[in-house]
Amino acid sequence: MLRILLTGPESTGKTLLARRLAEVYQTAWAPEYARTYLENLGRPYEESDLLHIARGQLLLEDYQAQFARRILPCDTGMLVMKVWSEFKYGRCHPWILEQLQQRSYDIYLLCGTDVPWAYDPQRENPNEREELYTIYKRELEQLGVPYTELRGGVEERLEKVGMLINSR
Repeated sequence: MLRILLTGPESTGKTLLARRLAEVYQTAWAPEYARTYLENLGRPYEESDLLHIARGQLLLEDYQAQFARRILPCDTGMLVMKVWSEFKYGRCHPWILEQLQQRSYDIYLLCGTDVPWAYDPQRENPNEREELYTIYKRELEQLGVPYTELRGGVEERLEKVGMLINSR
């Protein structure tokens, strides 16, 4: 099974693409745990919540892997947690950094900012998407993992990812 990490700034199509990949390949996918966590929190999140979100994300990913066939699209991962934490709080919990180094994916996808930003009460950075995109790109390069930048509409992105999957 190929684990596919979708990463990048908020509102760049990660969830839509992960969901569509799961539909096309008739497989499970790992949604963004933060969304559910924050919806149920009942208060503004704090820095300590990011560690709970990170742990929940990895547990959800491992759970969904049991049901995956051929691929497991993962809508976010520890790279998002690291960038989020450092951008908002100026630091990142060591456990998240450790997991970022330990957990690997077969395909890394960096979703581009060429799709319009869509309002969502959980989104915080509509004006920093390009800055954040540059940070994600730099972080992927520092991790030393091969990654593919995705641009265009969902169908164009699906086609590009399909070629990556089929080449494996």
